[in-house]
Amino acid sequence: MAAFYTYLISSLPMLQFGVKPGFSLEQFLATCRDLIPEKDWQVLELSSREALLEQDSKQPTLKQWVEFEVGLRNELVKIRSGRKKIDPAKYLRREGHSESALYHIALNSHRIPSLVDAEKFLDQQRWLRLEELSFGHYFDLDALIIYCLKLRIIWRWENVAQADKQAQLARVLAKSYSEV
Repeated sequence: MAAFYTYLISSLPMLQFGVKPGFSLEQFLATCRDLIPEKDWQVLELSSREALLEQDSKQPTLKQWVEFEVGLRNELVKIRSGRKKIDPAKYLRREGHSESALYHIALNSHRIPSLVDAEKFLDQQRWLRLEELSFGHYFDLDALIIYCLKLRIIWRWENVAQADKQAQLARVLAKSYSEV
């Protein structure tokens, strides 16, 4: 029987794309660690890391998310390598989804002139996929996993917003001039 975390999940604030939550991913995980079984916490902790894409998870929501993410990244590789006229095979990850919707998402993001806007578009599509995955999961481990993945997306953009853009530009320019 699946575990239900009614009180924990109902106490979490609603997440919105582009809106900073009142707590970090680490705080979320620390809260969950004390309130859910160790086995579930390990699955949740895995979902908070990029290494998730290299794992073969048996958990259905994580499995669907990894297939989507790997499939999307593979489609981006194919489009980008086609433009550079290089073989994409060595850059492709293991098989993910191979549906036409992922190709269209990748192609639409590739057509956006601004790299930041293209990345934001991709993350909005990821958010929409997480919304689809959340259907029917309100107070279970799947809901916590989806919440965790959404937090990762939000904090990625918070880090971009808080970055010292002038210092980063100076560092990139210094590196590019030293290579010439």
